Amino acid sequence: MHTYINIMNKGKVKFYNDPKGFGFITDSNSSKEYYFHSSGLKDKVKESDEVSFDLEDGKKGLNAVNIKLA
Repeated sequence: MHTYINIMNKGKVKFYNDPKGFGFITDSNSSKEYYFHSSGLKDKVKESDEVSFDLEDGKKGLNAVNIKLA
């Protein structure tokens, strides 16, 4: 069961390793960084892209999911 925090967040892709399928997004409001896996992508992204995303509880804290280009 997934626990979503239903506030659409905005941020920027700080790092993305396409071959390994993971990266980090920096939140525009809080400057916090969130891990994401490529399975959480709705659009294809690259570093420095502006995105919107949801947060979900993961094994090591909150993860970005439902990531879309802003």
